[in-house]
Amino acid sequence: MATLKNYTLLYDDDCPLCKTYTSAFIKTKMLDKKGRQAYSSISQMEYDYIDLEKAKNQIALINHDDKTVFYGIDSLLKVIGYSFPFVEKIGQISPIKWFLKKLYSFISYNRKVIIPIKKQDFQCMSCEPEFNIKYRIIYILFATLITSLVLYQYSEQLSFLPDSTIGRETVLAIGQIVFQSVFLLKINRNDLLNYIGNLMTVSLMGSLLLMPIIIINHFIMLPTLILLSWFGLTALLMFMEHYRRVNLLSLPTYLSYTWVLFRVIALLLILNL
Repeated sequence: MATLKNYTLLYDDDCPLCKTYTSAFIKTKMLDKKGRQAYSSISQMEYDYIDLEKAKNQIALINHDDKTVFYGIDSLLKVIGYSFPFVEKIGQISPIKWFLKKLYSFISYNRKVIIPIKKQDFQCMSCEPEFNIKYRIIYILFATLITSLVLYQYSEQLSFLPDSTIGRETVLAIGQIVFQSVFLLKINRNDLLNYIGNLMTVSLMGSLLLMPIIIINHFIMLPTLILLSWFGLTALLMFMEHYRRVNLLSLPTYLSYTWVLFRVIALLLILNL
């Protein structure tokens, strides 16, 4: 595999996802051993030619030979394309590049709600992306859609529940957002959307945990007890993750209990319909 030398990626050292994929570039020798650098350790000299605000939102790739800088998807195409030229050629096709840019922004602007950290852990040279309401709402809608589809499929496999519909599951997914927001009326809009983003990440994680059992049950009819046990374990893991995230966001811990309360109320309503 060809190694792109004398280039350095500036990564967000507060972001586990960023740490993982930049480390993978080093381990696979797509970049040399000095091919990545934490954003928080930018030197005074690098200040002169790096757009620091842009680098918070789009990972920067520095060419040390001529001091040019690539950002975002251009950085990744440059690194991957050096080892796999056909990837860069395909990535430069206008419709594909447009899609890749949108996908990159979708992940980058939401990376702190996908994997959150404590606010006080941010360093003085924080690589915190700017708040982008458009991509946050798109993320929330995306997570709501996936959650609704997965819960619909799972509910269909529980014979003792009334017949499910996509509409019902969507109402429940949106309902938890509205219900929880009632307890956060005093916080500002951005903090509220950060919490909702984390809330829907927990729902998305739960959906991913349910998908294997849905697939297995499609081929092998599993006993209802197994389906309920798997759901119960998933709900427990979701509660623990929700509780952890609420603490990271320095929000009231009772939010985890009101979150459970909503689910109890929703189940009672479903069973009595």
